[in-house]
Amino acid sequence: MKVLHVVTLHTPTNDFGGPTRVALNLSRGLRDKGVDARIATLGDKFDGPLPTEVEGVPAFVHQARHVLPAFEVSGITSPGLLAKARRMVKGADVVHVHLMRDLITLPFALIALEAGVPLVVQTHGMIDPTEKLFARAVDVLGMKRVLRRADAILHLTAMERDGVQAVVPDTPLDTFHRLVNGVTLQDRRPDREEGRPPTVLYLARVQKRKRPEDFVSAMPTVLAKYPDARFVLAGPDTGDLTGPMRELAAELGVADSLECVGALGHQQVLERLRGSDVYVLPSVVEPFAVSILEAMSVGLPVVVTKTGGLSPDVEAAGAGRITDSDPDADNGPLVGQAILELLDPAANAEASQAAWQLIHDRFSIGAVVDDLLGVYESVARTTA
Repeated sequence: MKVLHVVTLHTPTNDFGGPTRVALNLSRGLRDKGVDARIATLGDKFDGPLPTEVEGVPAFVHQARHVLPAFEVSGITSPGLLAKARRMVKGADVVHVHLMRDLITLPFALIALEAGVPLVVQTHGMIDPTEKLFARAVDVLGMKRVLRRADAILHLTAMERDGVQAVVPDTPLDTFHRLVNGVTLQDRRPDREEGRPPTVLYLARVQKRKRPEDFVSAMPTVLAKYPDARFVLAGPDTGDLTGPMRELAAELGVADSLECVGALGHQQVLERLRGSDVYVLPSVVEPFAVSILEAMSVGLPVVVTKTGGLSPDVEAAGAGRITDSDPDADNGPLVGQAILELLDPAANAEASQAAWQLIHDRFSIGAVVDDLLGVYESVARTTA
């Protein structure tokens, strides 16, 4: 079977976050099972030639052209990639589009419909009703047609499914299939060496909805008990927030304990996770963060908010701590208390084992790919 994955953007430091990571994880998992999976995407911020392979997955990467800068990722495209799109689509048995309102994934989806190639779309929580004029125009011009005619629509949560359905309220969709995110199984991280200061890690895009300020404002609570603790703020800054986070740390008198390392490559991500003691992601809304899964895959206990899609699984397994997340309040003290609980050696060891086991039992990429292959086989039979 030949499968073409289409995702908007790939950069050396994974600036686009979850959708690209999911596309890569799925493609690698498919290839491990003998499926010829490839990726078509835009590339940006590469110093040298664009890659022809990403993490062992053959890739058609074309330079991103920022034709509508005001729309950021939604405003990038490549005439060269689009010129080859029909040939690439026709060469696949299934086209799997990581869909958003943009100038790459939506055109590929429309081309797949026109060519009669089975189309699977995965929305990653990015498609729901909106009042933005540009987005509504995109819906009329093509998004609604794709949602109505796609052979399968993959969703993570009931909220995401309902949001997609609300974009086409006049057409009941019966092609939904829940597919959770999965990650590669990893060895557990080593216990903290005696004498090494506790390390608390935020590793995700630095953006408002992920509440990095709650991570920073948790620092005084933790430092009062562990004055040598280190806090690492890592990830691409998509909203010029790193500067204000440094300023907040200075206001709180904890600037010397905060390290801002910016965007990281995937191998660096795993190294940071293995070298940390607690992972923190205090998002107001987080549908199904791959970063949380990757933290737990190495046995790193997590502090997450009750509004996250993974939070019920984390809580049930005892893989971390769950906190409230009020977008209009300072949640730092609550986050800080949760971190303190997980810095206790016994609690950390127990949560570490639970986190690692949870990934093995429910969120391994192998199990997810087996589920996805069932979807592919179903849509291929339906359109044969």
